[in-house]
Amino acid sequence: MLTEALGSVLVANRGEVARRIVRTVRRLGLRAVVVHSEADAGLPYVREADEAVLIGPADPRASYLDVAKVLAAARATGARAIHPGYGFLAENAAFARAVLDAGLVWIGPAPEAVERMGDKINARNLMEAAGVPVAAGTREPVTDLDLALRAAERIGYPVMVKAAGGGGGIGMGLARDDAGLAKAFERAARAAARFAGGDALDGPAVLLERYAERARHVEVQILGLPGGRVVALGERDCSVQRRHQKVVEESPSPGVTPELRERMLAAAVRAGQAVGYLGAGTVECLVDAREQDFVFLEMNTRLQVEHPVTELVTGLDLVELQLRVAAGESPEVEAVVSGHAIEFRVYAEDPERFLPGPGRITAWREPTGEGVRVDSGYEEGNTVTPFYDPLLAKLCVLGASREEALARGREAVAGFVVQGPRNNLPFLTELLDTRDFVSGDYDTGLVERMRAPRA
Repeated sequence: MLTEALGSVLVANRGEVARRIVRTVRRLGLRAVVVHSEADAGLPYVREADEAVLIGPADPRASYLDVAKVLAAARATGARAIHPGYGFLAENAAFARAVLDAGLVWIGPAPEAVERMGDKINARNLMEAAGVPVAAGTREPVTDLDLALRAAERIGYPVMVKAAGGGGGIGMGLARDDAGLAKAFERAARAAARFAGGDALDGPAVLLERYAERARHVEVQILGLPGGRVVALGERDCSVQRRHQKVVEESPSPGVTPELRERMLAAAVRAGQAVGYLGAGTVECLVDAREQDFVFLEMNTRLQVEHPVTELVTGLDLVELQLRVAAGESPEVEAVVSGHAIEFRVYAEDPERFLPGPGRITAWREPTGEGVRVDSGYEEGNTVTPFYDPLLAKLCVLGASREEALARGREAVAGFVVQGPRNNLPFLTELLDTRDFVSGDYDTGLVERMRAPRA
């Protein structure tokens, strides 16, 4: 049925995620088609696909984000389905509709679900109505600073200020007083305007929510199946972040008790059911580990960067499940979690200030060994360009316990050789020797505290 329904799959993405999707597509006996920019012509995913199509110059607006070029590539290669990966067009409802209107299979949730959950304010209100806990915040778009100041007075400082659209922490800022709110609002408003394409008639849409000090960022992996059933496949702790961007993820979360886990997974299922979710998605939450309580943060209507940790502890292939669901199948899925997995994102960036560090890779050696998995987008001789996210690879480890996973992580990080571009392997080594991370008693402020000036 899978071959008949899909036949060939075009991956509308690049780098490590495209390579990872191609691997599953080909394992299932399907034909893998990829698109690439001029800058990415030499990357491994282009070589490993059954067919590759050049769709434009390095600028993503003229290549990976150009819907017409992606659809033209699908027509030219006879692709019958499109997998968006993550980033770029993955959470673009207009793209999802264009794929369906072209008579192709969209490997993702319905465009309506993407749209409803892509607006943080709408998503927040919808989740509250579905009985999912939410933080104190604004139920309507905040379009100017005066409204923001009045909302902050009602909610109480500190508040998190976010663009209503978009994801990945872009435009997000913390405000502890009126002066901080003015700066955070301006930053979020600019991001909101960019997300709206500069066409926000009533002002930029911004959301304010009460900020939880020392919170953990924990997300639940869900899978929506035909017929309305939604399954929760465990949680991932994503609290190790710099500038609201994830660096390390693990499953299960060391800060979540069995009772809290049960409540979070049940809430995530309700969230998926509320939007008629189909396929793989993620319900993100902020967790107060001391009070063992949580609130809804946002929902990602796509495959997550950190999906390998869930795959390692469940033995499932989430990309395969996406493909089967998109083909109309309803696979039997058991949410059995075993062992402990950690993902370390290896970036081409300064390990101190976390600024991108592009360059030619002069040496590249991936670690191997029991419980080690590497999802990489590069190899020796490739050049990391400044046009895209600087993620080089995801180094994942699995152990019978968290302690074993940490030990394997130390060995694997030490054995990962990347020369040429600056990279964050030294930071990951430092993190693995940091007491709070090793103990599991950490929160989203861990990296900031690690980089704070010493008295």
